[in-house]
Parts: sequence; C-alpha cells; structure tokens
Amino acid sequence: MSPRRWWPRRWWLRRTLRFRITVVATGVALMCLLAFTLLAPRLIGAVQVSAVDAELAKAGGTRVLDTAGNPLDGGPPTGLTPADIRLLKSGEPVLRIDGDSAHRWIGRVEFTPDGTPRLHVAGDTLVGYQGANRLGTRWLLLAAVLVAGLVGIATWFAVRTSLRPVERMRVAAGELPRGQRLPVPAARDELQALAVALNGLLARRDEATERLRRFTGDAAHELRSPVTSVRAQAEVAVAHPDPDFSIEVLESVVEESIRLSELVDALLILARADTGELPRAEPVDLVLQVQAAVDRLGDTDLLVQVAAPMSACMISAARTEVELVVDNLLRNAARHARTFIRLSVLPAAREIRLVVDDDGHGIPEEHREKVFDRFYRVESDRGRATGGFGLGLALVAHLVRRRRGTVRAGESPEGGARLEVRWPTYR
Repeated sequence: MSPRRWWPRRWWLRRTLRFRITVVATGVALMCLLAFTLLAPRLIGAVQVSAVDAELAKAGGTRVLDTAGNPLDGGPPTGLTPADIRLLKSGEPVLRIDGDSAHRWIGRVEFTPDGTPRLHVAGDTLVGYQGANRLGTRWLLLAAVLVAGLVGIATWFAVRTSLRPVERMRVAAGELPRGQRLPVPAARDELQALAVALNGLLARRDEATERLRRFTGDAAHELRSPVTSVRAQAEVAVAHPDPDFSIEVLESVVEESIRLSELVDALLILARADTGELPRAEPVDLVLQVQAAVDRLGDTDLLVQVAAPMSACMISAARTEVELVVDNLLRNAARHARTFIRLSVLPAAREIRLVVDDDGHGIPEEHREKVFDRFYRVESDRGRATGGFGLGLALVAHLVRRRRGTVRAGESPEGGARLEVRWPTYR
C-alpha cells in the first residue's frame, strides 16, 4: 500500500489512549442507538396496531359481507380490495395506509343456518399513524445523539480517572533514585500487577547497572596493570640503551603483551556473551573436545590423564562454547597443579559430567561459590601473571548455565581443586 493510504492509521495511533477509547465507546453507542432508531417506526407501529387489535376484538359491532366483499348489512362499501378480502377470509388482519392515517381490519368467516358463508369484519382508523411514527423517529434520533454524547463524556472522565494512578506511577518511576521501588497497591488489580512488574524491571536495571559498574572498574584495573608494566619497561629500555638489557626488556614486554591480549580476548568473549545471543545447540562429542583441549595445551611438565569412555558422549551445546569451557578448565588446572591433572568424562542418562582434578593448593571452602564471579581470584597478589585474571571460570559458568547446565567447585581426592561441569545430554 502507498504511504497515503496508511495516514489514517498513523494518525489514529498517534492519538492518546484516552481519546481512542472515548471515540470507540461513543461510536459504538451511537451506532447501536441509530440502529434502534431505524427500527423505531416498526416498533411504534406495532404498538399502535396491537392496541387497535385488542379494541377491535372486544368490539361488538361488525360489518357483514359476502365472500366477495359486498356489504350484506345495508351499510356503505368498506373500500376493501379483493386482496384484502382474501386475507381477511384466511384470518389475516389488514392494515390500509391512507395519508398520515391508517385503517385496521380484522375478520372471520361464519356460516348461516343454511350453510352460506358470511365474512364478519371489524375496522378502526389509526389517526396520525404515519405522523406519530415520524415524530417518534425524530425524537429517538435526537435522544440517540444526546445519549451518545453523554456516553462519550462519561467515558472520557472514566478513562481519565482510571489512568490517573498509572500517570502517577509513571512520574514516580521516572523520579525514583537507584535502589528505591514503587509502592505496590493493596488491591489485587491491574495496577498492582503493573507495579510489581515495574519493580522487577527496576531491580533488573539496578542489577545490570551495578554489574556494569563493577565490570568496567575491574576491567580498567586489569588493563591498567599490563599497560603500565609495558610502558615502564619501555621507558627503562629507552633510558638505558644497552643491547643485552634491551633484549631482556623486550622479552618482558612480549610476555606482558601476550597477557594483555589474552585479557582483551576474554573481555570480548564476555561482552558478546552478555548480549544474550545464544547459538543454536548441536550434538557435540565431549570426549573429542577433551582430547583436543589436551593437545592444545602443548608441552608441559604436568602429567595429564584423560578418563573417558570409548564411545561418543554427545552433549547439547555449541562446539565453540564447549571448546572455551574445556580450555579454560584445563588452563586453570595447569596454572595451579603441582604435578598432576586428571580429566574425567562421566556419562549418564540425562546429563554428562566433566570432572577436572588437580593436586594443587585447592580452593578453600569459603571461596568455592565466588570463584565463578568475574574478576574474583583467591590469590591476594592480583598482579601476578600466574594468578590469571579471574575471568576464565566466570566464562565457564556463564556458558554452561545458559545451556541449562551446572558448575561447582570442590575438593579433589588428590588434595587439590575439583571443578565439575554438567551438560544436558543431546536428544
């Protein structure tokens, strides 16, 4: 459709809710009343005719006609047509319109003692029949317009009064300081449900704002450390242009640059994960992913064991997610283990577990829930390169939980840390 054809719709949608409800209510009331007004002449006429029929039925005097409609009682002609006579003989009443007035006839057939049929009819004039109908229609039309106007005014004030608490709630929501909530009405109505929904929205907003504030502050702190280190070492190398010392400084700069690159990559992955985009789940063989992660770990002095069934263990996730989870779990174990790491894949009917054990210093019980928070680390020396950034396990928890899986930290039989991930089995 051309834009011009849509302008009434756009105009209508730009009107206030109060205006639209009032127009609809007034229009519906007016149409119903106008429809009743169009039927009014028939209703008024039916009332008049019904009253006349009742009087004619009580009347004693009637005219006597033969079956052709000719008077037999010596009275004047009735003026009934042959069609009228046929209707009266069949027992149907007749209504004759004559200008503004009308004439009503009813009749019945009776037989004389010799068996001759006679038509006995009774009639009366409805004076002003048409005029009464027209006058009644005009008054009803006027009443319809007035009543529709009253409906519109009443609807306007009713909607205005009903929306006033919503307006007050809107103003209050806009002026609420952070952490405050809207008062919830005591009545169990739509306004209470709206207040509860808005309070939930405000709670999520405050939570997201606080999370963003913490994330930004921690990210700035983490980025500042390697950047400051690189700058300081570069300034030292410039101030002391010794070739041997410069090579040592450059090696340290490369190490800090790699650490900075890893931090930026982790931050980008978390930022993309926070957008809420969820890749389509597919069957992923966890056993193959564990073997591939061990191969990607490369040369290490640690003993890495894999305990997994020979058959495939399919989980419901995205392959890239599983790679990130297994890589982060393995690198975390390698960072803290002394000599030994074991990865166990344990299939079950509805879920598959991945258990990563190491023989390091372990995770104290009071920290086992918090290690999955972003930028949280058990070490006090947050600047150490071996201490990580506190993002790996946070990323693991986020990727697993959004696939309806679970993560938890515990104690390994070897005395170190145990990290356990559970994914739903692909069906």
